[in-house]
Amino acid sequence: MHAHFERTGALTELSSYPRWAQDLVSACAPAKQSVVEHDIWPLMRENRLDAAATRDFMVGVWPVIERFPGYMALNLLKTRYGRSPGENMARRWLVRNIRVEQNHAEYWLNWAQGAGVPEREVLNGSSPYGTDALSNWCEEVSRGGPLAAGMIATNYAVEGATGEWSQRVYESAAYAEAFPKAIRAQSLRWLQLHAAYDDTHPWEALEIVCTLVGTSPRPDEAAYLQECVKRSYVSMRITLDRCLDVRRDPWLSEQAVLASEAAA
Repeated sequence: MHAHFERTGALTELSSYPRWAQDLVSACAPAKQSVVEHDIWPLMRENRLDAAATRDFMVGVWPVIERFPGYMALNLLKTRYGRSPGENMARRWLVRNIRVEQNHAEYWLNWAQGAGVPEREVLNGSSPYGTDALSNWCEEVSRGGPLAAGMIATNYAVEGATGEWSQRVYESAAYAEAFPKAIRAQSLRWLQLHAAYDDTHPWEALEIVCTLVGTSPRPDEAAYLQECVKRSYVSMRITLDRCLDVRRDPWLSEQAVLASEAAA
């Protein structure tokens, strides 16, 4: 039996969580920073991300956006009400937040359209090779991993890093002003929502995971959860790297722009 955990401190204070969780956050910080400080964000903030990379970002990340409620649903299927306090928490939280996610795919398509990437290109265009790293991992851990692993990999790690990078981009006046005023609010809705609510979302997920595994999980279990978080960050970085790789090859860049223009 795991030693029971019940948070008594503030939700967003790391000291409110067990030592193993504090160690996890510390150990995973460098991998997280590689996502939050990725080269793509300054380019986007300064409105210097070219058409090819913008297209590859919108198309390459789309599978994660479209499937995110599905990852949560796969984790929901692992719960049984009344089996444990952690599962009760997870069940309530997942049911509530799957509804929150329902419009995010539409908002992503609006962002892409405003950025010059047609909806049909996002839905049907070829993704850059390797950008499926994150979607494949989220599917794998949500479908086959324990409940705690699925939630810490997606709702804690992916949403947490996304909340930080989206806030950086959303705060950029240069980026916002690149969108025509008539469609600016609609185009930036996805960024606005993620910059706003994800500051507490990942903390809520971390609290649920700690309630599921308690204050003193087995060393191998704690190590596994840590590796799940790291793999989420590494998969995010690989996906973003591949979105930018086309910029390093003039021929590939030209082909991506031509494909985007043909779809318009």
